Amino acid sequence: MAEADKKNDNSSSSSQPNNEEQQGELEALEERNARRSSTSISDIQIQEKNDTLGELRSGFTNTSSDTSSILINTPFSKYRGSVAWVEGLEQNLHVIAKDQYPGRAMGVFTSGGDAQGMNPAVRAIVRMGIYLGCKVYFIHEGYQGLVDGGNSIRQATWASVSGILDDGGTIIGSARCQEFRERPGRLRAAKNLIDHGINNIVCIGGDGSLTGANLFRKEWDSLLQELVQKNEITKENANKYKHLNIVGLVGSIDNDFCGTDMTIGADSALHRIMEAIDCITTTASSHQRCFVLEVMGRHCGYLALVTALGSDADWVFIPESPPEPGWEDQLCNKLKNSREMGQRLNIIVLAEGATDYDGNPITSDGVRQLVSKRLKYDTRVTILGHVQRGGCPSAFDRLLGTRMGAEAVLALMEATPTSQPVVIALSGNQTVRVPLMHCVEKTLAVAEAMKSKRFIEAQELRGRSFKGNLETYICLSKLRPKLFSNKQHSFNLAMLNVGAPACGVNATIRAIVRFGLCEGHNMFAVFDGFEGLVNNQVKTLQWMAVNGWSSVGGSLLGCQKTSAGKVGLSLIAERIREHNFHALLIIGGYEAYVSVLQMYEARNKYPEFQIPLICLPATISNNVPGTEFSIGTDTALNEIVKICDKIKQSAQGSKRRIFVIETMGGYCGYLATMAALASGADQAYIYEEPFTIKDLIDDVDHLRKKMEGHLKRGLLLRNEMANEHYSTDFITKLLQEEGKGVFSARSNVLGHMQQGGLPSPFDRAFGTKLGCKAVTYAVSLIENAATEEGKVVCNTPESAVVLGLVKRQNTITPVETLKSNTDIEHRMPLEQWWLKLRPLLRILAKHESVYIGDFVETGVDEVD
Repeated sequence: MAEADKKNDNSSSSSQPNNEEQQGELEALEERNARRSSTSISDIQIQEKNDTLGELRSGFTNTSSDTSSILINTPFSKYRGSVAWVEGLEQNLHVIAKDQYPGRAMGVFTSGGDAQGMNPAVRAIVRMGIYLGCKVYFIHEGYQGLVDGGNSIRQATWASVSGILDDGGTIIGSARCQEFRERPGRLRAAKNLIDHGINNIVCIGGDGSLTGANLFRKEWDSLLQELVQKNEITKENANKYKHLNIVGLVGSIDNDFCGTDMTIGADSALHRIMEAIDCITTTASSHQRCFVLEVMGRHCGYLALVTALGSDADWVFIPESPPEPGWEDQLCNKLKNSREMGQRLNIIVLAEGATDYDGNPITSDGVRQLVSKRLKYDTRVTILGHVQRGGCPSAFDRLLGTRMGAEAVLALMEATPTSQPVVIALSGNQTVRVPLMHCVEKTLAVAEAMKSKRFIEAQELRGRSFKGNLETYICLSKLRPKLFSNKQHSFNLAMLNVGAPACGVNATIRAIVRFGLCEGHNMFAVFDGFEGLVNNQVKTLQWMAVNGWSSVGGSLLGCQKTSAGKVGLSLIAERIREHNFHALLIIGGYEAYVSVLQMYEARNKYPEFQIPLICLPATISNNVPGTEFSIGTDTALNEIVKICDKIKQSAQGSKRRIFVIETMGGYCGYLATMAALASGADQAYIYEEPFTIKDLIDDVDHLRKKMEGHLKRGLLLRNEMANEHYSTDFITKLLQEEGKGVFSARSNVLGHMQQGGLPSPFDRAFGTKLGCKAVTYAVSLIENAATEEGKVVCNTPESAVVLGLVKRQNTITPVETLKSNTDIEHRMPLEQWWLKLRPLLRILAKHESVYIGDFVETGVDEVD
């Protein structure tokens, strides 16, 4: 693994922070800023940097082991990843200095079922703990290690977690422990922790594991008193460690824990399932077969539901929504109708815990027999089983585990005797701290609701996202346009793809077409972007025309990187008038956003543009204003991380070799930064953070020191537009020259392979939901603006928008508003949320940096 690892001492303990050293770091930062004053940074920005450093200086001066965090209320400027440039004056940023909590001890263990992404979380916990000056201990085999003590509790070093980012499972083991369920077992566990001076624990597991940790915390004081009475620990140690702090991370592929949008491992499990179902689809189509695919989910149907949503499955069985009596007839009729419409295969997805309305189990073999006997279809069963738990963690799970692990350490360090234990969760794109037991109670309430047949309540307890996924699936799969043939108003909705290819676009088109048809509207596809529109490459799409599109990469509509203005606004207006389009849904990247803006600004001259104009961001560069994620970005990130894993294997075989990898993204450094964080790279060079030759030499020195340790490989990522002069070739040659006798260097330009591949589960689901929301929003605008003559006149800013994901929710933002937040020259937003993760990248690679926590404290009901 290409991570910044140096030879560590046996002890991870640190001394008190040295203010003179910190003063030197600040002076170095000021000097670096001065060197960059000759670049494109304005005088105002330089003054902002100096002001920020002044505030940061005062924060360092007051740093002590008792300081929880330093709050700075102003955005940080851009400099070398030491502090990220973050958006919003309204935010209070937790700025954490190195060695801020010296001498403290903490333990980490994994419990319950394993999940991909646990190792990235463990790695982040260990390295963040060491960064803060703590001693970090591995507790092997979960609660069993707590009870056994001895060699099961071992101190971790920086090198202990090298090379584990791409490993599935958990390197510290996980086991069920009956002894810990009884008080004598917990008493032994308490003694073992006191013997090592540990009173801070990160528990990575499911609701049962977290409940056990909370019980342990509640009993801690009485356990210590009993140990004192038995003379097994001293009274001084009992007073010294009288409070046990617990922080939970949820590791579960089922995504069955209330209080977080995603649990560690769920996305990777979806990758395994989607890979299997894509393979099954090809063989099923060849032989006109029906396949019943059984996935995990004894009490939660998340995996089955999202799989069905992203795979064109004909039917899904999940515990939260059992079929009504007579479902056998409905299922067979559904399969028969689809075959009559020309479909060559059928896919039925079944969660292992599926039941009918009366609680009777629905088995995969039972469904197979039903279809075979009634319809005489060649029907097969595939049970994926523990394959879903295996394999490398996805890019999403690596990033999720890393972010959650880092925030878990901060939550432990900032805990007080009166604070309640929390779970580090994900809400939208924000890490949040949620009360642990509130989450457990809500999770148990779901099971109770299903047991009492209150299934609607169970779906609502799962969250709005779960219920929305279910409703979307039912609409896109089970309903048919003929059910809406009596609709009074029918509108003409057109869609086109503008920009470069991005995986997930076809899933978005499928959702738009089928959702629109379900609502009784006419759906028009425009091929080859605006050029195709001008050339009248327009076709109506019916239900079966988009069958199977979700799993196809690229763009079946075809796309051109030509904006509306370049093609000709007058020609586009003429075609819109000829086809009588009532709304235009433009799926694409920065060109799509610019096109909406151009047409909006030309409305007074061309009345044809006074219709809903909606941009659905789809680009691997993730540079569209108005959204934090774009369709296709997740797939591209996974492709990059897979390639980095393979390159690291090559470097490992060569020994003492550094690879420089160039990613796409235009001027936006999202792909380079996130791929570096997910692959354990030593550095990521991006345009947003200017760097000089001195910075490159510093990195060479860093790599030299790294080669002195046990890890003999390195990885550097560079965004394609990071610097005009310091190209990938230049950096590689610099490394070759400066590393003579120590290491060699090679480069790899990934190119267009980043745009290829099959869409990831996230991009399929994200595109599907955005497509449905776009249709709903467009139709609502049309209905409000339609005249009695059937004309549509939408001339408000709210009718020319970007539909994206911001913070915790889908957001519709007028392009007029976004224009002021756009760097037109460099084709990207002025503010980018992911820049605040840059310090974490450097810390985990053992560079000097200052960390900024990005958590939010919230209640379980506020997290969807």
